[in-house]
Amino acid sequence: MHRTGARILAFVALILAMLALGACTTTRETSPQRSASEQLLISTAVDRAIAQVNLKIPAGTKVFVDAEQLDGTDGKYAAGEMRDRLLRNGANLVSDKGKADAVVEVRAGALSIDDKQTLVGIDTFDAPIPFAGQAAKIPQIALYRDRVRQGVAKIAAFGCSTSDGKLIDIADPQLGYSHQYERTVLFFFTWRSSDLPQEKTNALDLQ
Repeated sequence: MHRTGARILAFVALILAMLALGACTTTRETSPQRSASEQLLISTAVDRAIAQVNLKIPAGTKVFVDAEQLDGTDGKYAAGEMRDRLLRNGANLVSDKGKADAVVEVRAGALSIDDKQTLVGIDTFDAPIPFAGQAAKIPQIALYRDRVRQGVAKIAAFGCSTSDGKLIDIADPQLGYSHQYERTVLFFFTWRSSDLPQEKTNALDLQ
């Protein structure tokens, strides 16, 4: 009786999932290792963290940026953003450490994403197909789902003189965050929002 009830429940879940599939959409047209949304979450968090890094290095100082502590694609972006910040503050960047008046070392304590989800309903599971000896993967059936993806960046930096190694200035670790929100009610109704930079629409395109 217990197994029969379980099969009935699985069959009902399968029917509900099939109904829900009619409202499913996808935005992934290619299959890169990382999605654009993930990259935007992290890079936007990096932008917001480095915007708070204020190193007091005199304008015109020849600066070499040491980014050895930053690995991977996100680390390279953070290093580039730090160079951008220094240039805007009047530094003269050099690629040869031997020609620099100062070295700025930048490091990251976090460059990643947190993914939090609250679900009222049935999560994805494998349901046996009667008389087939196989199982079908049932997609998530959400009466209510609340998902938040948060990009997190923790950036710190210091500058020191190349002549004597003395500290010029130091920036305490700064945190940057970015968010994507998604809420689903009764399978079909989904709302999405974020604090990521939005595409600018040309008013002429709307005419």
